[in-house]
Amino acid sequence: MTRVSGRTFLFFLLAAACMALLVLSSSDRLGPVEGAVMTAGRPFLITFSGIGRQITNLVNTARDLAMLRARNNQLQAVVDTLTIDNLRLKEIEAENERLRSLLRFAQLNPNYDFRGGQVIARVISKNPSNYLASITLDLGAEHGIKPGMPVVTERGLVGRIYKVRPLSATVLLITDPSSGVPALIQRNRLVGVVNGRAGSAPVMDYIPQDAEITVGDLIITSGLGGEFPKNLVIGQVVEVRQRDYEMFQQAMIRPTVNFDRLEFVQVITNFQPLPGPPDEPDSVG
Repeated sequence: MTRVSGRTFLFFLLAAACMALLVLSSSDRLGPVEGAVMTAGRPFLITFSGIGRQITNLVNTARDLAMLRARNNQLQAVVDTLTIDNLRLKEIEAENERLRSLLRFAQLNPNYDFRGGQVIARVISKNPSNYLASITLDLGAEHGIKPGMPVVTERGLVGRIYKVRPLSATVLLITDPSSGVPALIQRNRLVGVVNGRAGSAPVMDYIPQDAEITVGDLIITSGLGGEFPKNLVIGQVVEVRQRDYEMFQQAMIRPTVNFDRLEFVQVITNFQPLPGPPDEPDSVG
């Protein structure tokens, strides 16, 4: 009974206090008390308000960083894609330019007598040895390729088809030691033979001792022997070797074709070599 009376008393006490506060508030008599409370609590309110703003800023910053990181990843993916596409387009453009150069072979070689019998082939492998000079093309017997057909670029003579398979063919380069190309000096029409050498530049042999030959002379195919068409560019003379006790002098030749950068070549399909390709050299597999 005492517990119930205590609760009842507390209830009526709180109710009376609330009624008193309402009466005082309606009559504006709590102004001084409210001001004192606000003044005393102001530092705490300012502190809590600042902390709240910092927390809000941190949350917003974290959200912004997450969005920026995601956006950066998206942009990086776009940049990577564009970079790859740009490289691909540049490679296609460079390849098209090389093909256009091959198609301009007739214009770049005005003395060339054969027309309309060239097919373009891609180089698919190169012989890695310094003692072997051959390349493999992606065209073969099924594409009309035959042994003995000359192989050129817009810069000059590369070699000749030696071994033919159904879908590929081996080219014996003019730099191979077993290669011999009947040639002449364009300026004075003196003839000789350009022979390949292992690990070194080709040399033009069988030049008479009294013949005039100078550095810079252009060497072209002579057409003698019927193994190569006439007037194909081979290279330029870079050195002349002459010994009085020898019957002939020699000329070191720098080929106009860059054999290290061959990607596409032209096979002359309407030239029939005579009497036919030579015996297979050991350097060609």
